[in-house]
Amino acid sequence: MTMLRAHYPWMNTDEVIYLNAASTGPHPARAVERGREWLELRAQPHHISIPHMVNAAQHAREHFARTIGADSDEIALMPNTTYGLNLAARGLPLRPGTILTFDGEFPSCVYPFMALGSRGVALERVPFGEDGLPDEDELITRIGRGDVVAVVVSWVQYASGFVVDLERIGQACRKADAFFVVDGIQGCGVLPINVHELPIDIFASGAQKWMLSPWGTGFVYVRRELHEVVQAPDVGWACMTTTGDYAHLTDYKYEFWPDARRFEIVTLAYQDFAIANESLSAMHEAGGPLALSEHIGALADKLVAWAESRSDVKLWTPSARSKRAGVIAIVPDDMTGALARLKKAGVVCVPRENAIRLAPHGYNTTEDIDRTIAALES
Repeated sequence: MTMLRAHYPWMNTDEVIYLNAASTGPHPARAVERGREWLELRAQPHHISIPHMVNAAQHAREHFARTIGADSDEIALMPNTTYGLNLAARGLPLRPGTILTFDGEFPSCVYPFMALGSRGVALERVPFGEDGLPDEDELITRIGRGDVVAVVVSWVQYASGFVVDLERIGQACRKADAFFVVDGIQGCGVLPINVHELPIDIFASGAQKWMLSPWGTGFVYVRRELHEVVQAPDVGWACMTTTGDYAHLTDYKYEFWPDARRFEIVTLAYQDFAIANESLSAMHEAGGPLALSEHIGALADKLVAWAESRSDVKLWTPSARSKRAGVIAIVPDDMTGALARLKKAGVVCVPRENAIRLAPHGYNTTEDIDRTIAALES
């Protein structure tokens, strides 16, 4: 099953094997075409109506909501994950205490919460276990000690590809009366999730990686019950109900939208969200996160089996499918040589935290993986 391959004619050559979705997801051809259309419109903006822009934004909310099992009125459009995490850090009503995260987290899960020291909130990092992976047992233990006000973790670790147990951590947070904040970018789109069935308060994700969308597109899910609890740290014209009538914007009324749009404070990049809509449509038409997870899982199985068969390669990513998503991290004894061989073979991947990160997507094939393994062995 090739899934999304038909949307990427440039991949049907021997020049490039793209295994870097965890950094930047390439646009499918239909998204590129949509981008051209919007550039033409933007060059002659009198052809763009306000409903045209508003509909692009609303369709993006609907696509993101469908991807994570939310309702569209629980989705606020954001330029990236970090904006959503800053909303959590600065907008949640946090009492003085401790926020927990894992050591080795992507910096967006660290710096916004480090900045809360003046409010009497300290960030504490839970060290890796002996296997170099997040220690969930230790995290759960610390959540229950009484001073924890929030937990922020990545759904999928950006370097190792480790998938955390959102249900388990979220339930521990509920028991401790602590907020649960999730960075979802490394799993969103390629792992199935239903946030309504999980004890998650805020879930933020950019769309430029696994959702194959432009830089500057993303979203934050805010649990419905928290819409009026989270205090937006910034206020702009777009988050007010009067935004709905462009002909009377100076009829000032300090009234936020009743849904998650209250967290959208500025003019949106409508053309970029229109491109994102095409990428997300292609993914959903291919079967959505469930089908993509199965496809990517099968490709990753080959990499996992190969790494485990080698004495000169360490597999950092967990071998069990339930604990990994799209990222497969390997640590060869000869890192420099392995990276050189991959580059020579046209395999696009990156080093992260002393490992080689391979990140296949729905457009990759078993032949891509076989050629990658051959390059590593050559």
